[in-house]
Amino acid sequence: MDLQSAGSVVLQALTQATSQNTAELKPAEEQLRQWETQPGFYSVLLSIFNNHLLDVNVRWLAVLYFKNGIDRYWRRVAPHALSEEEKSSLRSGLITNFNEPVNQIATQIAVLIAKVARLDCPRQWPELIPVLLEKVKVQDVLQQHRALLTFYHVTKTLASKRLAADRRLFQDLASSIYSFACSLWTHHTDTFLLQIHCGDQQEALSSLERTLLSLKVLRKLTVHGFVEPQENMEVMVSESHLLCREKLEKTIILFTKVLLDFLEYHPFPFIPLIQRCLEFSVSFVFTAAGDGLLFERFIVQCMNLIKSIVKNEAYRPDKNIEDSKPEVLEAHKIKTAFFTHPTLTEIAKRLVSKYFLLTEEELVMWEEDPEGFAVEETGGDSWKYSLRPCTEVLFLDIFHSYSQTLTPVLLEMMQNLQGEIFCFSVLFLFVVYNAVGLAAYELFDSVDFDQWFNNQLLGELQVTHNRYKLIRRRVIWLIGQWIAVKFKPELRPLLYEVILTLLQDPDLVVSKSHNTFRTEQFLPYLECIFGLLFQLLQQVNECDSKMQVLHVISCVIERVSIQIRPYVGCLVQYLPLLWKQSEDHNMLRCAILTTLIHLVQGLGAESRNLYPFLLPVIQLSTDVSQPPHVYLLEDGLELWLVTLENSPALTPELLRIFQNMSALFELSSENVRTCFQIVNAYTYLSATEFLQNYGEGLCRSFCELLKDITNEGQVQVLKVVEIALKVRPLLAPHLFQPILPSVFRGIIDGERYPVVMSVYLGVIGRVLLQNSSFFTALLSQMALEFNQEMDQLLGNMIEMWVDRMDNITQPERRKLSSLALLSLLPSDNSVIQDKFCGIINICVEALHDVMTEDPDTGTFKDCMLMNGLEEPKLSDDEEPPTEQDKRRKLVSDLCGMTDTERPPGSGMMRGARCRACSVGSEDLEEQCSGSLSSSTPRDSPRKPAEGIPET
Repeated sequence: MDLQSAGSVVLQALTQATSQNTAELKPAEEQLRQWETQPGFYSVLLSIFNNHLLDVNVRWLAVLYFKNGIDRYWRRVAPHALSEEEKSSLRSGLITNFNEPVNQIATQIAVLIAKVARLDCPRQWPELIPVLLEKVKVQDVLQQHRALLTFYHVTKTLASKRLAADRRLFQDLASSIYSFACSLWTHHTDTFLLQIHCGDQQEALSSLERTLLSLKVLRKLTVHGFVEPQENMEVMVSESHLLCREKLEKTIILFTKVLLDFLEYHPFPFIPLIQRCLEFSVSFVFTAAGDGLLFERFIVQCMNLIKSIVKNEAYRPDKNIEDSKPEVLEAHKIKTAFFTHPTLTEIAKRLVSKYFLLTEEELVMWEEDPEGFAVEETGGDSWKYSLRPCTEVLFLDIFHSYSQTLTPVLLEMMQNLQGEIFCFSVLFLFVVYNAVGLAAYELFDSVDFDQWFNNQLLGELQVTHNRYKLIRRRVIWLIGQWIAVKFKPELRPLLYEVILTLLQDPDLVVSKSHNTFRTEQFLPYLECIFGLLFQLLQQVNECDSKMQVLHVISCVIERVSIQIRPYVGCLVQYLPLLWKQSEDHNMLRCAILTTLIHLVQGLGAESRNLYPFLLPVIQLSTDVSQPPHVYLLEDGLELWLVTLENSPALTPELLRIFQNMSALFELSSENVRTCFQIVNAYTYLSATEFLQNYGEGLCRSFCELLKDITNEGQVQVLKVVEIALKVRPLLAPHLFQPILPSVFRGIIDGERYPVVMSVYLGVIGRVLLQNSSFFTALLSQMALEFNQEMDQLLGNMIEMWVDRMDNITQPERRKLSSLALLSLLPSDNSVIQDKFCGIINICVEALHDVMTEDPDTGTFKDCMLMNGLEEPKLSDDEEPPTEQDKRRKLVSDLCGMTDTERPPGSGMMRGARCRACSVGSEDLEEQCSGSLSSSTPRDSPRKPAEGIPET
């Protein structure tokens, strides 16, 4: 791209892309998308967002395009990667301008510099850190702030890298700049204190901003920059003297974050700080010392600090205390001395009586926004940031760690509740029930919950007074906590009757407060409760509320399985509308995906009626070019898999979705295992059509994966290939031919990892056993590569195979290898004859492995051989078979037909089938038309491989 002529064109496109007019916006976005891969485009963007005279929105958009381009095109291996010359020029341009006037743009520039630093610093960008250190010392306030902002984002990004080499580089950086970072923080702190003392509010605010940024840098360096932080005195020293409001609170919170992070990553160097931190936190939060000084986020941080010290595994002595490390004993001693009986009792009582209480704001919220109140109580990681969940988690952890001390305290509170229901403060009942529910597992032996349920809780659930809705909600929650701990099964029907009533409670908070059942006892109530849950789903408006109700619906469907089928019609009709309405709420869409997963499993083959809605949902959720995939991918893949497993037949639309898979393999994310399962499901569903359409592309993806993958990953890839070889022994070897030479080489070279070697032998054994002509061609190809005669190479392979037979631990694979090697014996090839004894020896060993004694007759039989007439019986706990299970069984049964029933050439012994060499599932139409005869039958007489003379 010619910069002289392109600058104005790109500027015009960016200007149009900020327009509200769709006619201008769409073409401009398309044009910019096409320019993304053009040389010089990012240099033009750099010149645009560095020009402070241009419109802010245009400059903002230029920064965003530049930042997105880093993710896509900066890596050398990326398609359409930027040239090294252009990247060098861009790096230089990024650190020449630290006077950006707009805060939001300055932040984005700092972030994109950090992204480049993650990839290039320090090797390709050694000047970055020195330039930043120089710029943070300039007198100009704006430049100083922007340089410090960039310094923080760069430090944060480099600290997040987890490879050992990257961590060593960051530690080297930290040791070289730590003194400077400390002095920087001290300087800005002192400046702020001086200005606030002189009453210069505006200047003090600016200094406080820089104090925060320098402390953030120091936090990253302190926590992630030192292997042994206790050996650096500057790391172990901190000082604070701050008294300001909004910005000061952020600074105080940042101080506590430093302590929490330091404790998490360096628990032993933290030991000298345990006593002071506990005294500080408990004094402020659980005594009068904190009155008037506390703010909510500070309370949360103090409670988290106490929790982290109490629960830290590094401070837990071994069962045999003498075996514990000295530092562990020291930490345990400090904790034991601090958490005395009076201290623990005071903490527990204050947690329950003060922090468990509902505030006036919460009570008002209950009345005015019941959905919002219910959502506020949801969990996740909210305990790290929100006061109420934080107090509950702290109570639970302290109670668990000191249950002998605290159980009598809580039992005393419970005993005070005995008597008439209205004798007590509703709020007091609420907090005590909350505590008893949280401590359910610890109180197992101390509370007769069944008696308490009958004598008191059941009656409280039936009180309809408006004031008592607080207690109805807490009681049903309390029962939910105890039901998995201690609750008689015969009481459950009575509970379900109560739940039916509560689902019709006009108070939304109460009606959303329950979620537990036992399947067989629940079925009589299924239709009514499911209908009420669906009504509640329609009634609530908040996304979080709908997510909660969908979660309960999903649990119900999961538990009752196929018995849900008569009742889901209304839900099936509503979900497409809800999906459309939730376009901007990805977490709600995740909940819908989870519901669909259980719905498909419950509907089985009937789920094909959902395809007009279901398949576009899967398509969108698994398309990495669509932004929502970041949220939807994991659940979308799971839905894709269960849809395939329950599909009665492959449709063109279901086959077309596989176009998304290539990009998914390129991600190489933690979802790749599910991707392999999806490939297997397609193979079992319709192997020929699937492999003919996508086999070559799939092989290319596998070849790329195998270049840079762990041993476990390599095993997973080859197992997928092996399944394809089992199902289509004539077609699959040709499609996956590029992979097989490396497998062959691994066998000849004596792959040292037993599991990998086992899979190698399984793949080559499958080819040898089921497609001997292809094996001969592969052998010829490898002989040329190794510059050996075919016979010599074959002998080497057999010798290695026999030698590594012990690597194969599964009886099925041992038998497969034995059958594969036995298939060579009809040849009069002298090399094979020389290996005769070795082959027979491992076959006898394999035979011993698979033979079991029949207890009825006392005779031995092959446990791999199954009677084709035997129908497996499902136990009460087993799920009904999926369509994929049925396809597998159909092929197995086909192989077990009598000689008159079997397709010509299928040669299996009468009424039996072999698990070791079973071909798995094939296309239903092809099975019924006898297509198995087109493959080499498993136990039929085989022609020796071409090039191996027949005896």
